[in-house]
Amino acid sequence: MSGPSAPPSAGHSPGTAVAGRDVLTIVLAGGKGSRLEPLTRDRAKPAVPFGGCYRILDFALSNCLNSGLRRIYVLTQYKAASLDRHIRQTWQFLCRELDEFIDLLPPQQRIDESWYQGTADAVYQNIYSIEQHRPRYVLVLSGDHIYTMNYAALLERHAATGADLTIGCLPVPLEEGRGFGVMGVDGEGRVVRFDEKPDSPMPLPHDPERCLASMGIYVFNAEFLYEQLCLDATQADSSRDFGHNIIPRLIGRHEVRTFPFENADGSQRYWRDVGTLDSYYEACMDLVSVDPQLNLYDPAWPIRCYQPIAPPPKFVFAADAPMGGEPEARRVGTAIDSLVCSGSILSGGSVVRSILSPNVRINSYAQVEDSILLDRVDVGRHARVRRAIIDKGVRIAEGATVGYDAEADRAAGYTVTESGLTVVGRTDVPA
Repeated sequence: MSGPSAPPSAGHSPGTAVAGRDVLTIVLAGGKGSRLEPLTRDRAKPAVPFGGCYRILDFALSNCLNSGLRRIYVLTQYKAASLDRHIRQTWQFLCRELDEFIDLLPPQQRIDESWYQGTADAVYQNIYSIEQHRPRYVLVLSGDHIYTMNYAALLERHAATGADLTIGCLPVPLEEGRGFGVMGVDGEGRVVRFDEKPDSPMPLPHDPERCLASMGIYVFNAEFLYEQLCLDATQADSSRDFGHNIIPRLIGRHEVRTFPFENADGSQRYWRDVGTLDSYYEACMDLVSVDPQLNLYDPAWPIRCYQPIAPPPKFVFAADAPMGGEPEARRVGTAIDSLVCSGSILSGGSVVRSILSPNVRINSYAQVEDSILLDRVDVGRHARVRRAIIDKGVRIAEGATVGYDAEADRAAGYTVTESGLTVVGRTDVPA
């Protein structure tokens, strides 16, 4: 996005180019993430580690920087200490003198004494901070989705159509639509209906098995956003939420458009809502496939993250027994179809289809399969871990098993999902 910024008070006309300085980005990162417990016992959902060395929030922030957007507020609320620390360690490199920043905004009680009551209220309570930068457009993002997206195309579409609000969207199966805002559109992409988390999502006219879901990505004209937030604040029956209140009230009264998240050929692009343990696990495990849909190795679209000071990963010990022997008799440091981060040591243990975060240790004869191990996990000798998520700093005792017997895992205090995935939290194993 290039070209001079128009005066902040000016309107926009169809075809107007959008410069990065025309835009202020709001990233909503205050969700509890209760469906991700125990991973969210001590951290906000956007701060949950993902893919070995990333946090979930890193994807939205990287998309912003790669799209030329460098004025960003991150709105925090619940269990924000881990997220605050991550932002300080990873994202404090922009130049304040050039009005570039990624700043955290916790509830400040400027308007009243309450915490953020909903997504719209979170933005409303920070109107003062937003107005100070005099943006033409406000881009509102969710901080807990996994995807890569060039927001420049979205912003330029918004300006070209003359819309008051543009919503990023994509088709999802009807069953999944119950967890999203579902839209009906006319032939020109105008939103004519919006239902937030409906029991019976409205199917697409040409595809009765899918519906059009909101991605929680909104572009508002700034002055229009202020007006709607202030109006909503006067409604006694409002839950102060974009999906439940603001957007439905706009339909039929204002110009609301969609921006389909798709490739040039019309095929759907990669986007994952990691709101449950199973969906989080599946999104992580997407990365270990031979040709993953989400490309972390694209130099043209880097995903930035915190890189700890740590040595390279190390694989030690050769086989004490022929490879045809029993697995427990092999002392081989190997990782196959896996991601292994810096500082990790595979000291005679084997790893298959798994993700090892920084400073993980797999000891002799241990076996790890189809699992996600977060920072500093230590798997003892002869231990076996299968289809599990192990939180930071957990030590799996010598000879222990995780993920092989659901009832035994539950008895040990671990979380076991309906699909049989075992999750071991940081406080689930005695130190």
